[in-house]
Amino acid sequence: MSKDQVLLLLDERRDLLQELGDLSALLHGSWVERYSTCSRPNCSCHHGKRHGPRYYLVINVKGRQRQRYIPVHLADAVHEGLAQYRRLQEIVRRLTEINLALLRHNHTGK
Repeated sequence: MSKDQVLLLLDERRDLLQELGDLSALLHGSWVERYSTCSRPNCSCHHGKRHGPRYYLVINVKGRQRQRYIPVHLADAVHEGLAQYRRLQEIVRRLTEINLALLRHNHTGK
């Protein structure tokens, strides 16, 4: 690996690490939309058009799945948090690739 390639990897790593600071709203979970039927026997929800969607964020709490209700006005914020978590995963994968490449060429670049 050339010195220029090492410098490019170090620059990319620095940029990715800086980007981590922008992921302050990240949420680790899954988005769920649920439709339901009510207890009123004559409601149209029993004949096709169910109530909903109602939004939930499914998260793990102490090893158990929990659903947190998300009001409609917060749906965009939750989607943004989930997107930030996906970006975090991408950054971690890329940082791993960069660090492995630097290690293979005996250059940690700390």
